[in-house]
Amino acid sequence: MMTSITPTALIAEDEPLLAAALQSELALAWPELSILAMVGDGASAVAQALQLQPDVLFFDIRMPGLSGLDAAAELADCWNTDVNMGKPFPALVFVTAYDQYAMAAFEAQAMDYLLKPVQTARLQKTVSKLQQALANRAQPALNFEATLGQLRGLLGATAQAAVAPLKVIQASVGSSIRMVPVADVVYFEAADKYVRVLTASREYLIRTPLKELLPQLDTTLFWQIHRGTVVNSNCVDTVTRDEAGKLSVTLRGRSEKLPVSRLYVHLFKAM
Repeated sequence: MMTSITPTALIAEDEPLLAAALQSELALAWPELSILAMVGDGASAVAQALQLQPDVLFFDIRMPGLSGLDAAAELADCWNTDVNMGKPFPALVFVTAYDQYAMAAFEAQAMDYLLKPVQTARLQKTVSKLQQALANRAQPALNFEATLGQLRGLLGATAQAAVAPLKVIQASVGSSIRMVPVADVVYFEAADKYVRVLTASREYLIRTPLKELLPQLDTTLFWQIHRGTVVNSNCVDTVTRDEAGKLSVTLRGRSEKLPVSRLYVHLFKAM
C-alpha cells in the first residue's frame, strides 16, 4: 500500500512546550505534514500509533513508563505487516538529549534522530530524509524487516556496559539472602517493580530492573525474547508457531509458554 498523499505524523513528547515547539518547527519545514496527535507517554504513543497509523513517528527517548525505544519496539511487535491489509511501519525519528556516546548508536542506524533543543537546519535535513524514505516505500515488508534490525541494534547498543558477566544473583528470601547461580536461572521476567528470577524449581524476586540486569548477563547465553523476558538459551526446549504466525518457547524445567516478540524472532531461525 502506498503512503497517503498527505503525509501524517504523531509526536510523543512528555514536555508540552517542547512538543509544541517541534510542531511549530515542522509546520515551517514541512507544511504538507499533518500532525494527527501529540501524546506525553510511551504507552499512549503505542496506542495512538496503532489507531491512527501515521507515516512518521517523532518519539522522545525519555518518557514516563515506556521509553521511546521501548515504545517503538512494542509498536513493532503489534504492527500489522500484511502488505495488503496494513500500512507500512512508520518512519521513526527519535528526539533525544543523549550524549555523544549514545549518539554513536543512532549514527549506525538508518533511523534518524534530533537533539534537543531541535535546530531548524538539522530538522530540515531530517525532513528531507523522511520525504525520500516515504517516496521509496514500495516494499513495506522489506522495510519493516530493516526497521526491526535497526531497533535491535539501538536497543543492544544502549544496553551495552563494560562489565564482567554476572555469576550469582543475590535474592532476598525473608530475612536472608539466597545466592542463586546465574547458570541455574531458566529465565528472567519483568514484573512491576521487580524482576522474577526463575530456576527449574524455584522463583525469586529481585529489585534490579531488567534494563540494569541485561548488561550484566552473558548475551551469548541469555537471550532477550521479549521486552520483559530473557531466557537461558541452554534451557530452550521447543519453539512453536501458532496459526497467526507468532512464536513461543517452552523451556526445560518449566511448563509455561513464553511469547517471542517480532524483534527477536531471528534468534530462532532453523539451522
